[in-house]
Amino acid sequence: MNNIIRKILYYFLSIQERALSYRLNKSLKHSYSNKTSKTILSSTEHVTLTLETEKNKELARKNVEDIVKNTGNDPEKLIEYIKAAGTKVYKINNADKILNAIGEEEGLICELKGLKALYLNMLTNSGFSLKFAPAFVMREGTIDPLYMLHHFYKWYSLRLNLPGFDYKAQQNFKKYLKNINNPDLSKLSMEDTLALTEAVARDREATEFALSFVRKTEGAKNVHKKMTEGGADI
Repeated sequence: MNNIIRKILYYFLSIQERALSYRLNKSLKHSYSNKTSKTILSSTEHVTLTLETEKNKELARKNVEDIVKNTGNDPEKLIEYIKAAGTKVYKINNADKILNAIGEEEGLICELKGLKALYLNMLTNSGFSLKFAPAFVMREGTIDPLYMLHHFYKWYSLRLNLPGFDYKAQQNFKKYLKNINNPDLSKLSMEDTLALTEAVARDREATEFALSFVRKTEGAKNVHKKMTEGGADI
């Protein structure tokens, strides 16, 4: 990854949650402030979900921190951990270009359906199927530790069944990242909007953990140097 792309990546990781949450909250208020019957109908269920989510969020943070410390924050060792847990890891030439063609990025690929799933299944020799199970897809080469931390955290959260990783939520999340004013998002049902909120939260948690861990282990000065000077590949 060249220096310009790296700077964009780190900048995006540091500010995306604030921008997304702000606009999402505005969207929720605008779209659902008068739909109290739906809110009341789902309020108890949502509270229960939140309590369970909070427990699993804390478990994810603690366990990922332990795993990363035990592996020395070595991206290749984290890849081995992912493989040992039963998640496929595919390294293919020009993975960045291949994934960009279907609106995905290197690292954790959540569940896909339809032609995108077929496309990746064929490229990874996973058979002829319109469903693609969560997996890691990336190029060969050196993996940037901060980038890997972010994706590893999301992967672990997915394994803990934290909300926000289902197919529809992730598709809406990608639309939101691409265009926060996408008119399709203003038409989402309450359930889909809440799912999108969870997807945003999972990405924020991964971002916060990655940046916090690197700051603690390398020091704020080194993090700033990483962000401004660049270094490893992915």
